[in-house]
Amino acid sequence: VEGERAGLAYADITTGEFATAQLDTSEVEQELARLQPRECLVPTFDVQGSTSEVQNPDTRNLEPETLPSGTHLTPLSSYRFELGAARQALLDHFGVATLDGFGCAGKSLAIRAAGAIIHYLRETQKGALAQIVGLSTYSTARFMMLDAATRRNLELTETIRERKVRGSLLGVLDLTLTPMGGRLLRSRLAQPLLDRAELEARLDQVEAFYEDTILRGRVREALKGVPDLERLTNRVLAGVATPRDLVGIKKALEAVKEVGSRMQDATRNTQYESASCLVRLASSLDPCEDVAALVASAIVEDPPASLSAGGVIRPGFSAELDSIVTAARDAKAWVAGLEKRERERTGIKNLKVGYNKVFGYYIEVTKANLSAVPDEYIRKQTLVNAERFITPELKEYEALILNAEERQAEVEARLFKDVCQQVGARAESLLKTARALARLDVAAALAEVAVRNRYVRPELTDEEVLEIVGGRHPVVEQTLRDEPFVPNDLRLNSDERILVITGPNMAGKSVYLRQNALIVLMAQMGGFVPADRARIGIVDRIFTRIGAQDEVASGQSTFMVEMVETANILNHATPRSLLILDEIGRGTSTYDGLSIAWAVVEYLHNHPERRARTLFATHYHELTELADRLPAVRNYNLAVVEEGDQVIFLHKVVPGGADRSYGIHVAQLAGVPRPVIHRAEELLEQLESGEFRPGTPAPDSYQPVLFADEHPVVEALQGLD
Repeated sequence: VEGERAGLAYADITTGEFATAQLDTSEVEQELARLQPRECLVPTFDVQGSTSEVQNPDTRNLEPETLPSGTHLTPLSSYRFELGAARQALLDHFGVATLDGFGCAGKSLAIRAAGAIIHYLRETQKGALAQIVGLSTYSTARFMMLDAATRRNLELTETIRERKVRGSLLGVLDLTLTPMGGRLLRSRLAQPLLDRAELEARLDQVEAFYEDTILRGRVREALKGVPDLERLTNRVLAGVATPRDLVGIKKALEAVKEVGSRMQDATRNTQYESASCLVRLASSLDPCEDVAALVASAIVEDPPASLSAGGVIRPGFSAELDSIVTAARDAKAWVAGLEKRERERTGIKNLKVGYNKVFGYYIEVTKANLSAVPDEYIRKQTLVNAERFITPELKEYEALILNAEERQAEVEARLFKDVCQQVGARAESLLKTARALARLDVAAALAEVAVRNRYVRPELTDEEVLEIVGGRHPVVEQTLRDEPFVPNDLRLNSDERILVITGPNMAGKSVYLRQNALIVLMAQMGGFVPADRARIGIVDRIFTRIGAQDEVASGQSTFMVEMVETANILNHATPRSLLILDEIGRGTSTYDGLSIAWAVVEYLHNHPERRARTLFATHYHELTELADRLPAVRNYNLAVVEEGDQVIFLHKVVPGGADRSYGIHVAQLAGVPRPVIHRAEELLEQLESGEFRPGTPAPDSYQPVLFADEHPVVEALQGLD
């Protein structure tokens, strides 16, 4: 960290991914929320006169509680982060004279972070270094910014309550069939793009599969069960591959060849112009036939889990090994026939030939038959009911067998290592193919989701608009079985920039807020969206102020969490942002909360640098007056129908403000006792008619403590007009 800038690098030793960036210090926490690392290295400095080290003051704000759940903070001596040491570590590792070819020119902070990782891996996980074969630089400016609260509130990869994928957006979208595709989909969900051209290219690929059902079906069929080519290749590079890993690479390459063949046939004969984009993607699929042929000729089809078990190399691959195996097999055959021959020669019918690791091969004779034992037998072991013998000839064959097995293990190990080296030499092509396969898998999966759920291709624009017709919540609509999901429209632009949304609890305000944020996010990850039509101006950041479950559980007050998140939004929103604000001010008194909510809307409306597209849900009906005062504010509410004493929530967003909250009806649905409901209705009627008197007694014994004379809330209610 230097001033307001920081360097951040990350490595995934299972896939070989290694990247670094320079960014603002304010972005570090959000980038960690995106990456979800298992371990986070930070520099320390030595304290003079002390044997201990403390965290560098530049990174003191990076405390364990600010890290993503499951991330371990590891202090690392600050000299590992020094520019000279870090640069040299990278130069030595990659065997280059300059880092400019990696895009690191002028990025000293990025170099320092990346070099520290290489130092750390060299000291703690030497085998992992072999998998780091390249370094890429990236800019956070390429991606939509999503803070940890927004990722959690929108339940992108796991649900808030159960922390499970099922019930999250990922749970709906992930129809990928390969491990590489699954990782890529999760990555795209974590970092939506801002580059419209790149997004259109992704959408073209999805559309090609969306339109061509036959092509989509054939490709997805070929992808089923494909092994993890990316990680298997990196295991080879790390020198930890097993025989089954090599067979997995072969099977993956066979699938690549099949996918490529099916795509060529389909794109050659298709009537859809959109398929042309898949031709370019298919050309990146290198089946590496030399690698597949090598493994097929060298490794048996179903090898043991470990090399030490033997029998890994296929017969015919090595004449040297074949001769050793033949010698061992012939010797074992001689031993196998020894029992029959000796029984016939000695007349001992129950004579047995056996083997154990202590004595080797032996001939066992029961004590009742010891008189028939030939003179050349040499006694080796005495048992309770038998004696064990050896013969010079048996020991010779035993030596042949053991020597052959030892040599077989040595030769197999040498041959296997050689095969791994040849496969590793093709790692660049293998990894490139794995990534192309992942992109195909994701495109086909997103198309499959779109077809199943009636999604449409979004229209992307650089204008500050958000127009959605018939939008639906992608997760909630999957959970509704007995009734259809009620779609809703949204229109935000320079003339209608802030929507104040009122309506009762349970009417669907929160679902409406989240669904629009998710639709934007799905579009900017390069997927189709749950709507009849969507025109989306690229959003640079999505902010949500919805709940505080996690923070409250950790000891922070609800209102403090609410205000901290609100402050973050007000300080960082831009005209290209999308704000999802739910019940600002609910964590404090009515007047305080209303005042804060009102001021927030005014600020977002009037501040020239904060005029973001905003959905503002509230229970403060007084905020509907803002539409008459501020030209870019509009009122909407969730429609409700009353039939007698029944209230029906239509879940439909309509223009105008709500005139009632229906809170008592919601309380009734929640199972609040009937006497309490009746008393609440009486008090509400008094309040609405202006006839409320704090001393009015409750009938029978149900007088609520809330309205006792001395309660301060009563004094506030007395002051109401």
